[in-house]
Amino acid sequence: MSFRFTRLAVLVVGLSVAAGGCGKYSISNIRSHKAFQDANNLYKKADYKAAVVRYEDAIRFNPDLGFAYFFLGNSYDNLYKPARKGEVENDGYLQKAADNYRLAIDKLAAATDPKEQEIRRYAYEYLIMAYGPEKLSDFTRAEPIAKELIAANPDEPTFYQSLGKLYEDQGRFEEAEAQYLKAVQLRPSDALVYQVLAGFYNRQGDFEKTMDAWQQRANAEPNNPEAWHTIGVYYQDKVYQHKTLTRDLGLKYTLAGIAAEDKALALNSEYFEALSYKNILLRQQALYERDPAVQKRLITEADVLRERALELQKKQNLGGAAAEAAKKGGK
Repeated sequence: MSFRFTRLAVLVVGLSVAAGGCGKYSISNIRSHKAFQDANNLYKKADYKAAVVRYEDAIRFNPDLGFAYFFLGNSYDNLYKPARKGEVENDGYLQKAADNYRLAIDKLAAATDPKEQEIRRYAYEYLIMAYGPEKLSDFTRAEPIAKELIAANPDEPTFYQSLGKLYEDQGRFEEAEAQYLKAVQLRPSDALVYQVLAGFYNRQGDFEKTMDAWQQRANAEPNNPEAWHTIGVYYQDKVYQHKTLTRDLGLKYTLAGIAAEDKALALNSEYFEALSYKNILLRQQALYERDPAVQKRLITEADVLRERALELQKKQNLGGAAAEAAKKGGK
């Protein structure tokens, strides 16, 4: 959310200029522009109550100022406090937020300016969240809005994922999976779509599909050591958490985890997290092996990796501390 706030704060500056260009010779527009600028300054300071007043002034003077409805809605959204859910005034902020997001969408329907189009997409996304389970919790309102967003942007995978999450939250898992898979079909070379898919399968407790999605993610970015390390982490956790696995299956998962960590280390030999997990996986392998000589060799290798990992971690921590000290010294 902090990234989005930063992005919105940047957009609001650019839109201040755009607001001044709409019918700029009318007295009403001059007043609207001034109110919008005042509201933006308050918004950037997170003074949302005061921002609401000035955004409403801006709209009153110029009802066609589409993007002002979004920031008015977002100001109401920020006034809502989850801890005060059930209080009439607090809950009312959410409905006002939703109403203004909807107005922003409608007012900006014919927008051609890229910033206005971006604001319209944000209005859709925030409106879906406003009707989501953590806020107004109205699936019957959220679903058609999500479908409307997809219809307007059929090539954007994140919008299918948003609809998928709505279905998932309703327990409609087959429909959710279908939406997550549509996102994959749209961007088969994008690692992020596989990360989202893996998260879905993991929440469903489907380990094999989870690992298949992580593998596809690694295939999409084969030179990213973190992608391979993630696979190792999941295999290690599976073996550690599920003591009832058969020996053959446990050993299979352990060896797959070691292979994944080897790929991570081939890309970055100083990746101490990968070293640490390979150390753990080797010890797990030793538990499955029956030959004492093999067990001893695996433990010895694990000990070496553990020492390397600790040494690298210490080195990196010292380097980070030195950089922080230098930063403070330069002030």
